[in-house]
Formats: sequence, C-alpha cells, structure tokens
Amino acid sequence: MSQTGLTYATDPFDRRRYEEMREIAAEMMAAVMGAESGAIAAHYRLEDGYATPKIDVRGVCVRDDAVLLVRERSDGLWTLPGGWADVGDTPSRSVEREVWEESGYTARAVRLLALLDRGRQGHPPIPYHAYKAFFLCEITGGSPATDHETDAAGFFRPASLPPLSAERVTEAQIRRCFDLSRHPEWPPDFD
Repeated sequence: MSQTGLTYATDPFDRRRYEEMREIAAEMMAAVMGAESGAIAAHYRLEDGYATPKIDVRGVCVRDDAVLLVRERSDGLWTLPGGWADVGDTPSRSVEREVWEESGYTARAVRLLALLDRGRQGHPPIPYHAYKAFFLCEITGGSPATDHETDAAGFFRPASLPPLSAERVTEAQIRRCFDLSRHPEWPPDFD
C-alpha cells in the first residue's frame, strides 16, 4: 500500500504518511522474518512504481517415477530448479534457463501445471508479493552439473523427498505437480 501510495500521492502530508507506513511495514516484516528492520526498509525503498507481484518459475522435470531436484548452496536444502523470471524473457524461456543453470540439464517447457499465490502456500514470509509458476519440462539433453547457486542435482520419488527449502517449494506443491504431470487432461491449478 505504501509503495502504491507513494507512486500516486502528490500532497506532502500524504507522502509522509506513506513513508511512515513503509517503515512500519518493514518493522513488521523484520519481526516475522527475524531480520533487521533497516535492511528490510532499505529493500522497500528500492521498490517504486505501482506495486505488482514478482514471478518465481519452477521446472518440474519428471523421469520415470521421479522428479528432478537441486540442492541450494545457500541453505543446503532441495528444491525444484527455478527462480525469479527475468524481464524480457517469456515465462517458458525463464524456466528453461533456470533448469539448465541450476541442474545442467537442457529442457523444454511443455505445459503450465500451476500458477499459485506464494503467500497462500505455506512458505515463510518474504518482503514482497510473488506468484509461483510451475511448468512441466521435458529434459532434452545435458547431464547433472552445479553452478554458483546449487551444489547437487538428482531425481527423487515424491514419496521419498529429501529435506526441502520451504522458502522455494513445499512437499505438497511437488506432489501435486507430479500428479498433474501424470494427467495431461487435468487443467492447471491456480490461486
């Protein structure tokens, strides 16, 4: 609300109120995240314009009865390969790039499985609103590799998943996407 208010407000008193609201929001988010409020406030001050969600793309690559996961260097936990979509890339190109960068496999996005509001999926809070787009991807080549973000890649059955990075993906999301990948007649999940 403060970011949008600062975009449109012209009255100096209203602008000050929105700036105060932004600082209070940073304090509240820092308390929930266990972070320092100054860092959150600095992040909020960088965002301008009408507030819109970011989009996180995730590749669901299924081989036999297992799904491709990568281990994040930052927390040592596993996730579907993916990340923030880049400006100028299509969603499918973004997820294909993320799969290749994080796992070493080349892939082709073939179907949208789900488009979900991150805040309603049981993830830990983050300082902005985000949507998560899960794409079924066919592996077209490559081999397991790591990069500066990941240190392992492997296939896991949904019934025996390794410890997951809840910031990025939940067990319920992986299981649902796996089920959706097995049923091309089912429509994508949303919301």
